[in-house]
Amino acid sequence: MFDLIVKGGRLPDGRVADIGIRGDRIAAIEPALEAEAGEVIDATGDLVSPPLVDPHFHMDATLSYGKPRLNASGTLLEGISLWGELREIATVDEMVARALDYCDWAASLGLLAIRSHVDTTPDHLRTAEAMIEVREKVRGYIDLQLVAFPQDGLYRTPTGRENLIRALDMGLDVVGGIPHFERTMEDGRASVRDLCEIAAARGLPVDMHCDETDDPLSRHVETLAYETQRLGLQGRVAGSHLTSMHSMDNYYVSKLLPLMAEAELNAIPNPLINIVLQGRHDSYPKRRGLTRVREMQAMGIAVGWGQDCVRDPWYSLGTGDMLDVAFMGLHVAQMTSPEEMARCFTMVTETNARIMGLQDYGLEVGRMASLVVLDAADPVEAVRLRPARLAVVSKGRVISRQARGDAALSLPGRPEQVRRRHDPAAG
Repeated sequence: MFDLIVKGGRLPDGRVADIGIRGDRIAAIEPALEAEAGEVIDATGDLVSPPLVDPHFHMDATLSYGKPRLNASGTLLEGISLWGELREIATVDEMVARALDYCDWAASLGLLAIRSHVDTTPDHLRTAEAMIEVREKVRGYIDLQLVAFPQDGLYRTPTGRENLIRALDMGLDVVGGIPHFERTMEDGRASVRDLCEIAAARGLPVDMHCDETDDPLSRHVETLAYETQRLGLQGRVAGSHLTSMHSMDNYYVSKLLPLMAEAELNAIPNPLINIVLQGRHDSYPKRRGLTRVREMQAMGIAVGWGQDCVRDPWYSLGTGDMLDVAFMGLHVAQMTSPEEMARCFTMVTETNARIMGLQDYGLEVGRMASLVVLDAADPVEAVRLRPARLAVVSKGRVISRQARGDAALSLPGRPEQVRRRHDPAAG
């Protein structure tokens, strides 16, 4: 007897299986379960996947687009300045309400694990207070990690370091940084060293906005790789954005990538935002700013796609759908072989889960019973269509359902038909 059976779905590896769930755990995965269940989801012909995962977001700013004004230039720097105005007038209740609205979107789309950077610059730390409240409110259905992020620089503001420490003491989960935004390159290098030492002393991961610039001489990721090895943080450190690598000299990159691989660094490009914010000072040819995804993957570096922003001072669009992110990343990184397209799906599921250190993730017996039923036949089709999430199961409970995206056609000279968005026999 199971509480829930998901029948006949195709797993990302191509197997067709029934998934039996008891309580909040996957109890069985078999070709055909002959058992009773309190509830049955018919997933015949549909893709059944572990949850979507976002390792890079800014939840304190989300859904604030237009407040207190618009980003007229569309640049990263104006976005930072605009957010600096907003964080001084935003209340805890407002930030909590916006974040919970976003989490509702995320959950309905099968996005059940998020790592959010929390600005620790202001002395009031209402940002941290609000996001800690959100983390508790969504704990039953979304795993939310919070990064202590000194948006204006660890050293650039008088209380930057002190406030980051205070936020970690409040219970934030990850140490963040922004070395390229410090006053000098030397301050940036020193901040990387300092932040990695703080993380090592506290036993915490590191996720650093690193070299989010078009400047090819912004090379703090090299320092990040060095400090990771020096302090024994291998596998626990991520460099987010890494857009300067787009503009770096190829010879230097040929040295840099092995250093990153040796340090077991993770990389988190954010394609929707990177291609909008980067290259704003270029005429033509205009750089798109996305880091060297395929080259890092060829070196064995774990690379996951991040969402970054949804309707905030930096980005006016966004849906919270990680398949939109994978779709854009596929295009900009030119990952169009069948294997690469399938990898783009893996990047927003299994790879991102590994980067976040999620221990109970995946479609295996004994793991947490969280999964998504998609109106697609396989991972490549899921990225191509960004289809309906027919059912979302979080920790053993069905939390969202959506109608299948079929079309009823009545065309002149042809019999009426129902056209499915995907071929259930594909794959």
